[in-house]
Amino acid sequence: MIHEIELEALASELRNAHATGEFIQPLRDRLSSADIDKAYAIQDINTRFYEAQGRRLVGRKIGLTSRAVQQQLGVDQPDFGMLFSDMAVGEGESIDIRNLHQPKVEAEVALILGEDITDINVTVADIIRAIDFVVPALEIVGSRIANWDIKIFDTVADNASSGMYVLGGPVRRIADLDLRGLQMSMTREQNADPSSKSVVSQGGGAACLGHPLNAAVWLAREVARRGRPLKAGDVVLTGALGPMVPVAAGDTFIAQMSELGQVTATFV
Repeated sequence: MIHEIELEALASELRNAHATGEFIQPLRDRLSSADIDKAYAIQDINTRFYEAQGRRLVGRKIGLTSRAVQQQLGVDQPDFGMLFSDMAVGEGESIDIRNLHQPKVEAEVALILGEDITDINVTVADIIRAIDFVVPALEIVGSRIANWDIKIFDTVADNASSGMYVLGGPVRRIADLDLRGLQMSMTREQNADPSSKSVVSQGGGAACLGHPLNAAVWLAREVARRGRPLKAGDVVLTGALGPMVPVAAGDTFIAQMSELGQVTATFV
């Protein structure tokens, strides 16, 4: 009972920080035993709270797919967070930076599922059969923890440090793509000044757990094991293809992903 009260209190702190933009201190030292299952329990408390408020769950995001970032946070596996419908931004729509929390942007491969995936022993072949479409995406990550002072417990509890996301195009079929060999280059232009354009992040599909579908397999198994399996129609953001980049008002980011296409986000 004590643990449940503590978890509810930390979940409430995160919700308040999300609503007010007043950042909080790290959560990892607030519990006698801050293991990853408790972090996911906090995330689930807030997921259920937001669903009860009418927010619609539309997918998942995968984080910590970079081996370097895993080493930085002292973990050996990715994490995941929930995507709600109000986190989706249409390409061409301006994003108000006042609604974000210490934002950074990263380029990712997004999968749109055509089938439920409920088996905890799912394989890459199962994932391939379940995918309807593949599109380029930009994820705008954010942290409710002051100064991004996070470890694995903090980011998992904070919905894997998620914020918003943008899907680009064109829409592709997975049979036409080499996701492992995919190459990404992301540029930033400031205040609509073409002369300010510069490359700010580069990478490829192999940087995402060796292959974006490896990340999708990990996710499908993990969420099924935790009782919230992936459903037909879900969007899956498979993880960063290159380094994340801080965001400022006036920035426009364009990520080009070889044959997959491109995606753009503008911040005001």
